[in-house]
Amino acid sequence: MTPSLPRHVTALLLVLLMGLAGLGLPNPAQASLLHLEGPVPEELGVHGGSLSPCAAPAHCARVDWRISDPAAALSALVPVLETTEGVRILERDGAYLHATATSRLFGFVDDLELQALPSAGVLQARSSSRLGDSDLGVNARRLESLRQELPDS
Repeated sequence: MTPSLPRHVTALLLVLLMGLAGLGLPNPAQASLLHLEGPVPEELGVHGGSLSPCAAPAHCARVDWRISDPAAALSALVPVLETTEGVRILERDGAYLHATATSRLFGFVDDLELQALPSAGVLQARSSSRLGDSDLGVNARRLESLRQELPDS
């Protein structure tokens, strides 16, 4: 007797193999197959004038970019984020921005924060996964990609 997969697992694999298109389902650019959001982290936001440090570097990245005009740099990144697939800006309050980035296939949600500190000449950036023990470098690559978009880079 050969082992068989449960019917719902087989159907899920079939949908993946057929590429969602033609089945009346959204394509990967429009929606994820699953939605593994997780709870909104308590450490989001500005605390003591700064973004929170990463509690677990395996699924979080945080950097301070020295830049001549952090407020202008933050403003310059808004259209980049608005046109990045899977990214949704949730809050923009002066020098602070909070967005989420949802992965294409499984719908994992990461939180992205930017904080402009003009008096220090710094734009802080933090990207952290809500779920899992490792992000396989996704958050660090996201921040590096954004750094490439900065006017002073």
